[in-house]
Amino acid sequence: MVNLEWYRTFKAVYKNGNFSLAAKELFMSQPAVSQQISMLEAHVGNKLFNRKSKGVEPTEYAKLLNNLIIDALERLENVETSFRTKAEDANRLISIGVSQHLFGCIGDLLISKFDLIDFTFADNDALFELVDAKKLDFAIVTKGFETFDTVYEIVGKIKLIMVAPTNQDVTEFRQRLKADNFAEIEQWLNEQKWYSHDARIPHIKLFWLHAFNKKRPSMVPNYIIPSESEMLKILAKNEGVAVTWNCNARRYIQENKLQLLWNSFHVPEEFVYVLTTKNNKSNTFFDVISKELKLFFGNRL
Repeated sequence: MVNLEWYRTFKAVYKNGNFSLAAKELFMSQPAVSQQISMLEAHVGNKLFNRKSKGVEPTEYAKLLNNLIIDALERLENVETSFRTKAEDANRLISIGVSQHLFGCIGDLLISKFDLIDFTFADNDALFELVDAKKLDFAIVTKGFETFDTVYEIVGKIKLIMVAPTNQDVTEFRQRLKADNFAEIEQWLNEQKWYSHDARIPHIKLFWLHAFNKKRPSMVPNYIIPSESEMLKILAKNEGVAVTWNCNARRYIQENKLQLLWNSFHVPEEFVYVLTTKNNKSNTFFDVISKELKLFFGNRL
């Protein structure tokens, strides 16, 4: 029966012209190398190497054998190396940074694709610092960071939208919106119960800035729930209004738990980036993450 290790050993001896050097390359003892060559010679029925004062010299049959097996052996070794790398990657813990609020829409996706992930929640600038310091493998951010040591790829766009529960009567709002009466639109919104994931109401401020050209709305949030996904879950069961990323609201709208109240064309979309360091050993993960997020964000509202 042919033993693949015999041919590996033959290749190493043929290349190095020396049993000792071949043994070092293969992490074997020299007697083990000699034994495997002897067994291969017995199997093929021909002498393969002639001993010299400083090593060995291949016979004509060894040269023929090398020509016959070298391409196939190298292809097989490449397949083995590739398989081993993929197997190691599949069991490697990767660290991914993301904002807590963006996690609500992409967390399930990442967990479904990788077995071992250590998540870190932080804002864009903090996540960049962690990636740049090689304390995170990747970061998913809404701000581009182009430096000498980092690389990024745009994987999609997200946008702030306004939502309300499906059982809430918003007929009056839609009439005012249809009439483009922004003073009455804002008045109606100020009279509603408001939900926010942050006491500083950053989403609401940004929406107001673009939709009404005002730096700050006059309303005050009724409920501050420091998780956008939890905020939407509670809003869907009650009454009120919230501003959220469209990717977070998508599932609730599809399940008819929330309704899209206002998708203002004045509010711009924002890019989503995957960030990592250059020469990252986890480039295969970077490619998978980028591909999956592009597919996800391509399916927008």
